[in-house]
Amino acid sequence: MFTGIITDIGRVETAEQKGDLRLRVGCGYDMAGVDLGASIACSGVCLTVVDKGDNWFAVDVSAETVARTAGDLWREGSRLNLERALRLGDELGGHIVTGHIDGVGEIEAVAEIGGSVRLAIVAGADLAAYIAPKGSVALDGVSLTVNEVETISDGVRFAVNIIPHTAAQTSFAAVEPGRRVNIEIDVLARYIGRMMDMRR
Repeated sequence: MFTGIITDIGRVETAEQKGDLRLRVGCGYDMAGVDLGASIACSGVCLTVVDKGDNWFAVDVSAETVARTAGDLWREGSRLNLERALRLGDELGGHIVTGHIDGVGEIEAVAEIGGSVRLAIVAGADLAAYIAPKGSVALDGVSLTVNEVETISDGVRFAVNIIPHTAAQTSFAAVEPGRRVNIEIDVLARYIGRMMDMRR
C-alpha cells in the first residue's frame, strides 16, 4: 500500500531480460534499511526488491506488467518515481494507492498556468467511468487531483495540475505531449464500479 507521495527519483541503470525483465535502479535510499522482498512503487507499479547494494536495488518486471504499463519506463536511463511501502503510523498525505495499474494514458497537451503546469491526459473508455472531477488519480505513482473530465468518442480526457513542488520532486519536471503514463484509478471507485457491475 502506498500514498502517491514520491520520496525519491530513481534511474534505471541496467535492464536485462532474464526470463522476466531485471532492472537495476539507482536511488538515494539508504538500502541498509530496505529488506529483500520489500515493495517499492516504481512509477506507480508495485515491485519487489530482489537484490540490493549501496544506493541501488533490483526488481523483476514480468511480461504481464510490461504489457500493461507504459513500457518506455523500463529502459536504461529512464527516470522512475519511487515510493516505499506505507508503514503503520505513517502520514497519509496523498490518497490510498495500491500499486496496481488500471491502464495507460497519453499526455495530449502541456500548458503553463500561473506557476503550475496543466496536463491534459487521454485514456481509454474502460477508465472513463472511474475518473471524476475533484477525485483522486495516480499518474506514474503521483497522487493528483482531477480538475476537469470530458467524455470523448474513444475514451476520456481529463486534466490535472502539477504544482512546482510536485514537479521538482517527481519525473514531471520535464514533460511533453505524447508521453505515456501509468494510471491507477481511486481504489474506492474501483470497488464501487465492481459492485455496480455485479448488480447488473
